[in-house]
Amino acid sequence: MQDKVIRIGGGSAFLVDSALAVPQLLRGGRLDYLIFDYLAEASMGLLGRYQAMDPKGGYGTDFLTVHVGPHLAEIARQGVKVIANAGGLNPSGLVAALETMIREQGLALRVACVDGDDVRSQVEALRSAGIRDMFTGASLPQKPIISANAYLGAFPIAAALGLGADIVVTGRVVDSALALGPLIHEFGWAAGDYDRLAAGTLAGHLLECGAQVTGGTFTDWREVPRWEDIGFPIGECHADGSLVITKPEGSGGLVSVGTVAEQLLYEVSDPADYIVTDVRCDFSGVKLVQAGADRVRVSGARGNAPTDSYKLCITYDDGWRAIAYQPLIGEEATAKAERQAAALFARAGALLRARGLGDFTATSAVVIGAERSFGAHAQPGGGREVILKLVADHPQKLGADLFAREQWMAVSGMSPGTSINLATQVSPVTGLFLCLLAKRALNPRLTLGGHARELADAPGVAAPPARPAAAPPAAPPAGAVTVELVRLAFVRSGDKGRLFNVAVIARRPEYLPWLRAALDPAVVGEWYRHLRPAGPPRVDRYEVPGFHALNLVVHDALEGGINASTQLDPAAKGMGQMLLRLPVRVPAELAAQLAPR
Repeated sequence: MQDKVIRIGGGSAFLVDSALAVPQLLRGGRLDYLIFDYLAEASMGLLGRYQAMDPKGGYGTDFLTVHVGPHLAEIARQGVKVIANAGGLNPSGLVAALETMIREQGLALRVACVDGDDVRSQVEALRSAGIRDMFTGASLPQKPIISANAYLGAFPIAAALGLGADIVVTGRVVDSALALGPLIHEFGWAAGDYDRLAAGTLAGHLLECGAQVTGGTFTDWREVPRWEDIGFPIGECHADGSLVITKPEGSGGLVSVGTVAEQLLYEVSDPADYIVTDVRCDFSGVKLVQAGADRVRVSGARGNAPTDSYKLCITYDDGWRAIAYQPLIGEEATAKAERQAAALFARAGALLRARGLGDFTATSAVVIGAERSFGAHAQPGGGREVILKLVADHPQKLGADLFAREQWMAVSGMSPGTSINLATQVSPVTGLFLCLLAKRALNPRLTLGGHARELADAPGVAAPPARPAAAPPAAPPAGAVTVELVRLAFVRSGDKGRLFNVAVIARRPEYLPWLRAALDPAVVGEWYRHLRPAGPPRVDRYEVPGFHALNLVVHDALEGGINASTQLDPAAKGMGQMLLRLPVRVPAELAAQLAPR
């Protein structure tokens, strides 16, 4: 009997991803499922603020107007099922709007709602019980709550499909559950099939970030053809958990071992213990094989019993922020910008004190074009045109407004060559608090055809699986020639709360010992010293022998996380780029073989 293959297309990686993805996938994908991930950690606070303005809102409106609504007829014609966490903070509201749209188009599609993740009603009890942030150990601040959502698992999605749903709309679920749910349904995987659940989680992890696995943000960007028509990903999934990552025929982009390896470690901490609601995954032994042009076979994920907790994401009001972008043109532009920033903060601070408003809680100035993001590794010199990014935080909107107004005076009262602002905005700051919630504290809910039922995720176990300590690999002989890391490795970075990871994947297995010798955690921490005023951040290093990689986790280096950081790169997208020029000592004969990069 021919092996059953389920084809899943990744149609969106975030709230406002491309409008071209869905028509491309429908045109050439021959799909069974389309999945849409809308909910980055930053999204929940944003949707919460939308809902505060309009109680009927709080969901991803692009699902209706851009990604799915305009293509409902073709989706129905092809029989493609849709899974999306576009429900955000109001899944039932999105379902109601979607069902109206379906009726208006004369279609017969059944829509299921998976919710139960919203625990705002429990927050005060949790605060009283002394919940702590899972990264910092801090208690939950006494500030107004915007959102509080547990990461539900994949089995409620599978249950909805089993009841005949054509479209499943969820609130906050594990990102990868959007693909794991259909695979559980199609292949009959049980809660104890840990290896298969881990493999399905890996499939979802690779697909849910859209074009990042098909050449987007790839280290070797020059090798990726046709960004203007980059292909969105398709996973060809098998019952044993293996899959092939590919893209629509004729589309741009690239699917290679390098592109897939980079995405596999994106936003991952310990690859041997990647924890989601349904399973603890071990991706350290995963094998990646080029199986044809733009086709990579992925296999070898392993799983263990899940934990007894949900990850819980809470967002809260944390004051107000003014941001301004000032262009400066001319000689010594960097020095002028730095003086201008200090003067503007001093002027605005004096105004605040004179009006009894108290000082700013944080200020930040980044001279874009001066390579300040590189710290001690910035290239010497400076451009004659820069953009000064100014950030000023204040507990009150009045204080942020004051700075946003006062900074305008620089165009006529400070540096020569200061031009009209490119942008100025005042917006609320969203704090992020991540903790654990016992699974027994809530039950997911599935609603289909007006009938609701409560479900339960696997209870899990408290103790982590036993992991034998691995002997450290032998150090290679000292190299004689220094080369830059980019000549030996692919690199990708991503944020997770206040930390970020940098995946370093050897271009060839034999390069790994030299990379390991160069990437001592203390060396890496020193490389990123400029990100943390208190001193070099702590760095954990994890081995990924399956595809000869190292995963570096850099702690407490993103200030308040993606929502609150004043840095130029709060999503940590550029942290890996900063590492590309790190010197690596290798034998002379190896250096002679390396391609220039």
